[in-house]
Amino acid sequence: MSLQYIIDGYNIINHPKFFRANKFITDPSRALLSFIKSNRLTGSSKNIVIIVFDGFPPQSYEASNFFETAIIFSRKINADEKIKRMVEESANRKNIIVVSDDKEIKFMIRSLGAQHLSIEDFIGRDEGPAEAKGKKKSKELSKQELNYTQMRDIDEELKKIWLK
Repeated sequence: MSLQYIIDGYNIINHPKFFRANKFITDPSRALLSFIKSNRLTGSSKNIVIIVFDGFPPQSYEASNFFETAIIFSRKINADEKIKRMVEESANRKNIIVVSDDKEIKFMIRSLGAQHLSIEDFIGRDEGPAEAKGKKKSKELSKQELNYTQMRDIDEELKKIWLK
């Protein structure tokens, strides 16, 4: 069964990593959706992504349907409350991952049996997803086994350096 990501939209938009990359964007909600999809932050394309924003949609906002994604505005309640209600009303809470830095949400979500991710863990710590993939690839390459001739050559070089 696919996972459902419920994301606190303004938490990510105001995060330094997202802001630096998208500071000149006029529609942050669409930029966020594009950022999530292009960096594959939710893994499989079959996973459902719901981004929750505080308040009402801007007047010029046009809802569009991306596959398995939705942008929701909390309207008269705040986004945190909307997220809590969505998890409470869900029949399959164990497949929900809430992405938010709000501590109250973190504890509430866990008590309901859903999963929680901080913004930092969701976006990636020191590098973006592309850099992380590159590092993973280089680690795989460095784990290659050496043949006997290569090991002997390395030993000889080290002997020259260390055993002068």
